[in-house]
Amino acid sequence: MREYKKPELLVTAKNLTEVDQLLSAGADALELGGNGYGLRSSGEFSLEMIKEALDLAHSRQAKIYVAVNAILHNETLTGLAEYLSKLAEYRVDAVIYGDPAVLVTAQQAAPDLRLHLSSETVSTNVQTLNYWAEKGVKRGYLSRELSLKEVFFIKQRANIEVQILIHGATCIFHSKRELISNYREFLWENSKLDVQYPEQAKLYLLESQRPTEKYPIFEDRHGSHIMNSQDICMIDHLKEFVDAGIDSLKIDGLLHTTEYLIQVTQMYRRALDQAVNTSLTDGFIDEIRKIQPENRPLGTGFYFKEQIY
Repeated sequence: MREYKKPELLVTAKNLTEVDQLLSAGADALELGGNGYGLRSSGEFSLEMIKEALDLAHSRQAKIYVAVNAILHNETLTGLAEYLSKLAEYRVDAVIYGDPAVLVTAQQAAPDLRLHLSSETVSTNVQTLNYWAEKGVKRGYLSRELSLKEVFFIKQRANIEVQILIHGATCIFHSKRELISNYREFLWENSKLDVQYPEQAKLYLLESQRPTEKYPIFEDRHGSHIMNSQDICMIDHLKEFVDAGIDSLKIDGLLHTTEYLIQVTQMYRRALDQAVNTSLTDGFIDEIRKIQPENRPLGTGFYFKEQIY
């Protein structure tokens, strides 16, 4: 009987309570953001919180990855070396980066720090991943615009671990401009609307031709982010990812409550374990549909269709 490698189940976490609950739900690794360096992070983790999350995860043989994937300007590089050195001291399992400035700084300040590439807009081919592998990067997070065929093609030829998104929202637009704050001056003058995180704001862009399509828009210190109108859901296709040897499968909890994220993690844990044991996983999507918010329909993104640029 063929033995199948069990991919890592990676989930985003917004606070220490979620860290504990998601580990209990079956996550193998958690992604955290903080200190102004994490792009579209679900929550803000201080260094002290990261240390506490690490102690908790490592006591359960799980991993913690810290997102340092923001778009960096010269002024934001101040303090980066100290931050990476502290993460290395804490023995963070990996840092997720997009800007090469993080790699250069890490090589100088924390050379033993494991690096994962999160440049989703350009991680679309084998040569890119193998280029970063030569620089010492250990994992590449593939673009969400790739088809299943392209993902498998890259995995077969990449000299690096491969990570993909299997559940949650994807960002379709990012601007350094504070779009919401600018409009807010006209629409919500003197209000106390908190737009830092999408679950607190519930603001959307609508298409004139398709008014039922709602694109969540929110703002953080890195600018404005417009998300797609659907949640990717690949729970009934996990067997294909297992067969292809994909290393890490990510659930992104942005736009969702803790309760929802826990239930989804539990479902994927069961489905992934079945897929590794060569059992079929059809039918799990029906369980997710029962808890899926009405304003976030499920889809499969570009996995089964080619992206048109």
